[in-house]
Amino acid sequence: MTSNNRQSATGQAARTCQFKMVLLGESAVGKSSLVLRFVKGQFHEYQESTIGAAFLTQTVSVDDITVKLELWDTAGQERYHSLAPMYYRGAQAAIVVYDITNADTFSRAKVWVKELQRQAAPNIVIALAGNKADLTAKRQVEVADAQSYAEENGLIFMETSAKTSMNVNDIFMAIAKKLPKTQDTSNANGGRGRSNDGQSITVSRSSTQRVPGNEGGCCGGK
Repeated sequence: MTSNNRQSATGQAARTCQFKMVLLGESAVGKSSLVLRFVKGQFHEYQESTIGAAFLTQTVSVDDITVKLELWDTAGQERYHSLAPMYYRGAQAAIVVYDITNADTFSRAKVWVKELQRQAAPNIVIALAGNKADLTAKRQVEVADAQSYAEENGLIFMETSAKTSMNVNDIFMAIAKKLPKTQDTSNANGGRGRSNDGQSITVSRSSTQRVPGNEGGCCGGK
């Protein structure tokens, strides 16, 4: 039975929301590792660099709503930066990732945030993830500094560790809870990159593509 036909405890059909989320940040900060941990519960010590962008989806439950997240994991290498607008255009959410052991990646994360605030959708939900929190002995970015910056810019902030899974699910769920779930965009599905799997916290699809699919929508009460 798909999510479109599932019934809630009150007998009403469960609502389904679909959102496009992009991950931005410098190369080797752990964007792909965060997505892999969230979607598949896996961690690879040596993760190959993303080429262009990778596309995966994950389905979670927020209250009585099924939330489908379309995750665009962008490449961090400089030569791919010009492609970023193609991926964050139309996105309802973004996670900007930096490495707590590399101050330069935090500086660059601020540039990404500024770019999103200037060019992305005006109501985009932005989260700041200080990844590699398991390497505290090598820390170059203090929690207080990142927290203060996040508060000044209205960002969700958490330190994460794709290796230990610390706060990985939490940061994605915090975004899912903050996304608006009132509009009816039930006909937004364009087919490509979509899933019929309505189970909570399950992988709906994992694939790699070079160009974005149709923009995600919000809620369709079905």
